[in-house]
Amino acid sequence: MLTESSAAVVRATLPAVGAAIEEITGLFYEKLFAAHPELLRDLFNRGNQAAGSQRQALAGSIAAFATRLVDHPDERPDVMLDRIAHKHASLGVLPEQYPVVHEHLFAAIAEVLGDAVTPEVARAWDEVYWLMANALIAIEKRLYDGQGVVAGDVWREWEVVSRTDDTADVASFLLRPADGGPAPAFRAGQYVSVQVELADGARQIRQYSLTGAPSGTTRSIAVKRVLGAGGTPDGEVSRHLHAHVRAGDRLRVSAPYGDLLLEADGAPLLLASAGIGCTPMLAMLDELAGSGHEGPVTVLHADRSPETHALRADHESLTAKLAGGTAHFWYEQAGAGHRTGLMDLTDVTVAPGTRAYLCGPLPFMRAAREQLLGKGVAAADIHYEVFGPDLWLAAA
Repeated sequence: MLTESSAAVVRATLPAVGAAIEEITGLFYEKLFAAHPELLRDLFNRGNQAAGSQRQALAGSIAAFATRLVDHPDERPDVMLDRIAHKHASLGVLPEQYPVVHEHLFAAIAEVLGDAVTPEVARAWDEVYWLMANALIAIEKRLYDGQGVVAGDVWREWEVVSRTDDTADVASFLLRPADGGPAPAFRAGQYVSVQVELADGARQIRQYSLTGAPSGTTRSIAVKRVLGAGGTPDGEVSRHLHAHVRAGDRLRVSAPYGDLLLEADGAPLLLASAGIGCTPMLAMLDELAGSGHEGPVTVLHADRSPETHALRADHESLTAKLAGGTAHFWYEQAGAGHRTGLMDLTDVTVAPGTRAYLCGPLPFMRAAREQLLGKGVAAADIHYEVFGPDLWLAAA
């Protein structure tokens, strides 16, 4: 991967770069958006920028990639790269955007680290950047080719067939291609990007998991209204969809992407979710039910209350269709017939060889993963999806 001379320089400078990486990425975004305001308006998530989570994720991924290069020179961190590439493909990121990022990222590095950035240091970190960038470009090309689209041309108009308000803060939208053509294939667990034009003219993009099985001519998504907390703003796109989108309206929707893929090859399955993290699990359950899956499937979900549990009836009915399906629901507020409090797997049977899928807030997934490891589930058999910047993977 890295040349020996660059590896030595990166190893020596990694502590200094790592210590300053969040300052570097913060300055990078300032420079990038000053030069290209259209990227903040129409590509990057303004909410994540305001919260600082995108900066944290970028900082963590760069540091993690560089660390892997010097600590494991014969291994490429494909799990991290694949996850980033799927997100990029769903946004329509283009190869020609990587030199733009390079220009402003390295300007930020030079400004923050000053004289410490000698020509030798610059060359070594330049090599790190292009190893990561070219790997992502190659993976993204394969993803575009897999959907039969030209690089970046992932968008298509879809018509809203119907809208259902599942809870006070979750609405489901049934969609079909507006041109009458076939809906693109996808795999249970994947997501699409939805782009909407807001009142200020910005065309913001968010990802939403597909909630039904990959069949038929329609696709469904469930959108939770994101409410700001701790000084962060409300979700712009979710608020727009809740307030303005009804049956007959049209949305720009991307081809499906995402690397949380259901593998039903006979191993016992465990689907654990919290809050709106149930959405990819519903697609998995729908696929398993439709295929007549007979193996053991343990379904776990945590929520504030039965009333806030989005698509609860589907969660229950799809599990009931499985010959080996068992469901356990936890509610922080008491729910008749269900468990009260946070998810606790102490008395939940987890079969040997279980393959687990997790989706929900990071604290929930960290706690669930720890409990599953304690019950003997192999780390390699625990898969997850993060809604938003993946701060867990970048910190791994």
